Amino acid sequence: MGRFIPTNLPLLNNEEVKIAKEVLESGLLTQKAGLGEHTKKFESLFAEYTGTKYAIAVNSGSAAIHAALLALNLPRDSEIITTPFSFVATASMGLHVGAKVIFADITPETYNIDVEKIKLVYSKKTKVIIPVHLYGHPVDMDPLMEFATEKDLVVIEDACQAHGAEYKGIKVGSIGDVGAFSFYPSKNMTTIGEGGMITTNNDDLAQKISEVRNHGESKDYETVRLGHNFRMPEVSSAIGTVQIKKLPEFIKTRTKNAEFLNSVLEDNPIIKPPVVKDYCTQHAWYLYTVTFKDIAKRDPFIVKMQSNNIGTGIYYSTPIHLMPLYKEEYGYKGGEYPQAEQACKEVLSIPVNPTLKKDELELIKDKIVEFTNENVTNKLPPAKPAPK
Repeated sequence: MGRFIPTNLPLLNNEEVKIAKEVLESGLLTQKAGLGEHTKKFESLFAEYTGTKYAIAVNSGSAAIHAALLALNLPRDSEIITTPFSFVATASMGLHVGAKVIFADITPETYNIDVEKIKLVYSKKTKVIIPVHLYGHPVDMDPLMEFATEKDLVVIEDACQAHGAEYKGIKVGSIGDVGAFSFYPSKNMTTIGEGGMITTNNDDLAQKISEVRNHGESKDYETVRLGHNFRMPEVSSAIGTVQIKKLPEFIKTRTKNAEFLNSVLEDNPIIKPPVVKDYCTQHAWYLYTVTFKDIAKRDPFIVKMQSNNIGTGIYYSTPIHLMPLYKEEYGYKGGEYPQAEQACKEVLSIPVNPTLKKDELELIKDKIVEFTNENVTNKLPPAKPAPK
């Protein structure tokens, strides 16, 4: 049996090793005190890629959201609206700044936040909306931005899973007031280990976020606001300068792999492929997340794949509002966000990453077809071969 096929894996080679070695040998390891030439270059390249005026490097996607919220200096009774179906950091960063997190349910097709549900939970205390471009599929941003503008709300795009995704031809992270990206190793590009980026076109916010990133300092040892050490190390930034140039090819390969999996799942009676809306002109395909029409079939399918060295992942098995912290400390209950709760029961992600080889895609195809034929009366026809 071949290697274990993970749902995601970073794609690194000698270029990343070479530039990391150069930074380590230089001894200039921090962006502080004006030493961060690699950080400046990475920020410039990322801003150019996303089409934003500013890009500010930080040390995680969580830090990106946290820094943006701190820069807003929200009143203590502020409310932040976000999705209950995401990685927990999206909501937790709101709690870190003393805000109350209000959830709005998701759409059953894309699993992204439902703008109509946002309108239902909005109050005069609402100050921020944090939409998550889940799995790499953009949120429907036009109606969201229209509502945010009408109510004078700040929009922080959580694009931590959506590097390179486009909404109506526009890169995500450039549509709202702020964009937040993650470079965790599983993401579409990485800065080894951890890393994040904040994008914005707002001069004032860019200045404040830059200060928050470095202990709230406007210049060395002069603190003007509450901040943290959110700085990205120089070695991470250096690797980022290499990875950002490769990102278009990574996404091209992910898209090709996703299209192949779509063809495998066409007319499948058990497993539904991801929905891609017309406004999604480029899906980032961070995760290829299928829906089980019969949720009782999900666990047996996982066993089938694992027994053949194929990784799978449930993103996410518990909605944020039903996690112990949110239930016990904030009083959330089951049944409040039915679409998010249903999604947890039916979704499953299978490998789509750019490290996949033709024979591995063929194996995934064969096991999907095999599992389906074991569980239905009418057998599936042969699927087309995997791309080279």
